[in-house]
Amino acid sequence: MTSSSKNLGDLFGSFKHEAFRLETLDDYSRSGNTDAYRAFLAGERQPDGYNSEWVKELRSLTSQGKRVHRVHIVTRPLTEYLRYELGWGYQKNSTGGEEFFILDTTEQPNPLKGVPDFWIFDSADTAVMRYDDQGAFLGADVLPLDDSAEFVRYRDAALAHAEPFTDWWAKYGE
Repeated sequence: MTSSSKNLGDLFGSFKHEAFRLETLDDYSRSGNTDAYRAFLAGERQPDGYNSEWVKELRSLTSQGKRVHRVHIVTRPLTEYLRYELGWGYQKNSTGGEEFFILDTTEQPNPLKGVPDFWIFDSADTAVMRYDDQGAFLGADVLPLDDSAEFVRYRDAALAHAEPFTDWWAKYGE
């Protein structure tokens, strides 16, 4: 249930300094570009225009001095979807200025077990993301500002336990 008149799009359009995302799932295959995912699975080359609108938006945001970054909690071996997301998506989106970090729980406990996927903007506005059990996006619930301190703590814990994607990918990527 949304507790605010704002929606996720409004939050992206109005943040001033920082947008942070925590990703906890190993499969979002029914939430985004399913054609690109099928192409990846078929061993095809990444399409030329892949994620171009998001990269354009990222460039606009980062050129204004805004930071967009995320931590993805993963366990090896990676699912096919994570191989796609990290190999195609993160690589491409980083060209627009988005920063990625990996919290690998393969050999350590998950310090954020049970925490939902979320975006938090300027350490204030929080949107909790909802997905079905097959990775389809169901919506985002914008929480009251009173809940933001809890999600700031989650963000800080995620970043404290994560490593930069490029370092992690150099060790474990393909």
